[in-house]
Amino acid sequence: MKKGKSVTYKQAGVDIDAGDALVERIKPLAKATNRAGVMGGLGGFGALFDLKKAGKYKHPILVSSTDGVGTKLKIAQAMNKHDTIGIDLVAMCVNDLLAQGAEPLFFLDYFATGKLDVDVAEQVIKGIAAGCKEAGCALIGGETAEMPGMYKSGEYDLAGFAVGAVERNKLLPKKNIEKGDVVLGLASSGLHSNGFSLVRRVFEKKKLNYGMLTPTGKTIGEELLRPTRIYVKSCLKIVHKFPKDLKALAHITGGGLVDNVNRVLPKGKWLNASWSAPKIFKWLQKTGNISDTEMLRTFNCGIGMVMVVSESVSAQVKKLLEAEGEIIFLLGRISDKQSVKLRD
Repeated sequence: MKKGKSVTYKQAGVDIDAGDALVERIKPLAKATNRAGVMGGLGGFGALFDLKKAGKYKHPILVSSTDGVGTKLKIAQAMNKHDTIGIDLVAMCVNDLLAQGAEPLFFLDYFATGKLDVDVAEQVIKGIAAGCKEAGCALIGGETAEMPGMYKSGEYDLAGFAVGAVERNKLLPKKNIEKGDVVLGLASSGLHSNGFSLVRRVFEKKKLNYGMLTPTGKTIGEELLRPTRIYVKSCLKIVHKFPKDLKALAHITGGGLVDNVNRVLPKGKWLNASWSAPKIFKWLQKTGNISDTEMLRTFNCGIGMVMVVSESVSAQVKKLLEAEGEIIFLLGRISDKQSVKLRD
């Protein structure tokens, strides 16, 4: 090698020491999410989990999910508020597991940025840990990637990976969905993590800013960054209590009720539903001049999870979910024809 001052990785834009500092900061956050089945801690080449110690499973089926939060990240970065976007990340993954009837067991994250800001990354991972605790799953690993030139200053990207388990006889959706089954809607906390590219398009056209008030009394920024609701604990109680009469769960993400409920219904069966969307969605629709059809296929319109149950237990299920703190809409029934409508 030629003599002279050598070029370092840090000069190239990657600070290994900053990455190590972040790991030390987040170790207690991850430890606080530990649950039965976790083996070891952060720092290994792979994360370990003992399924036999996770619960009393007789015939477990593993269910996996991966997701992100889309361009909601742009809102968090523009507002310099990073402590809730991690909750969104966990929610998008574990709610998908739940739609199969699965209990989330563990979670891993991927955080990528051009230049690592340890304080910002710590805030993001605090949100991830909070989401994991709410969902009852363990944060057992992840990756922090510092990639100069890939992202602009202050930008980062996120992805999440979750694994859960469900007893074979409780796997959803069931095949016995029939005409007349009751469809319950569990209220969303807001926009959750879908449709933000359309939201940002409306912002550009109408020259809005995040500090403006909405009809809810909250600013636009506050409404947009409401964390995605995690339905795991309330819905798993229904999974276990009504293994025959709970027939399907659908996580309402991109595609809205129209597409996502159809994913869990057998051929020839359709959703017949109507409800009134919360104020924030009505305001967004009016401000952006968005059609009902576009609203229903882009946003959750106030419904974050849909549950299909036998009519005989629908009142009991509704009461139990409300006791768990959920707001429940009686959306309609399963029908031979599709009809999904927003009421004024």
